[in-house]
Amino acid sequence: MTTVSLRHARVRYGPLEALHGVSLTAPGPGLTVLLGRNGSGRTTVLRALAGAVPLSGGTVWWDGQDVTGVPAYERARRGLCLVPERRAVFGSLTVRENLALTSPDPTPALDAYPPLRPLLGRRAGTLSGGEQRMLALSRVWLARARVVLVDEPAQGMSPAVAARTYALLGALDACVVVAEQRLPPALHGRPAFVYELRRGSVVFAGEAGELGEPNPP
Repeated sequence: MTTVSLRHARVRYGPLEALHGVSLTAPGPGLTVLLGRNGSGRTTVLRALAGAVPLSGGTVWWDGQDVTGVPAYERARRGLCLVPERRAVFGSLTVRENLALTSPDPTPALDAYPPLRPLLGRRAGTLSGGEQRMLALSRVWLARARVVLVDEPAQGMSPAVAARTYALLGALDACVVVAEQRLPPALHGRPAFVYELRRGSVVFAGEAGELGEPNPP
């Protein structure tokens, strides 16, 4: 079991404070969902957990240890994998070359997303948005991470592929934290803990089932 958390975390971008003392905990194995509109702070939470942005206050904890001062590359070495919303693939490299950056054996990624197999020789920049998202998420299965942070996992995917993606993420033996604007239909009926953010603060914390029916796509 592994757990990551923020305690009274504050993040500033210049004169603007993006997180106002946010506290939350994501246990694993399991799925934690960060909900919120653009500008709510959900992406900043992921980046703070990954060490991609510094805190101006508060702390980051991982398995009972304060890792606030641990740089992002060291957190990655320890088993943290961040998949950002944009610029998540190397467009000038082929699909095969993108996969090889994480592991010499692409089999787990191709098993997760069989549609990538005939695209191995294609440059990533020529793929559709959904195909690029599959490629970006492939590093999750190749890295065998203990902590997985994904910003809008199903962006650009068909409903069927989105449902498969969430099924795969939910089956991981890892602490999985995803950020979405709305609760995805694929999560309806699945166990997941939800934090809703608004203007840099947590306004709801509870089980996904407490939110009622999923929003329409």
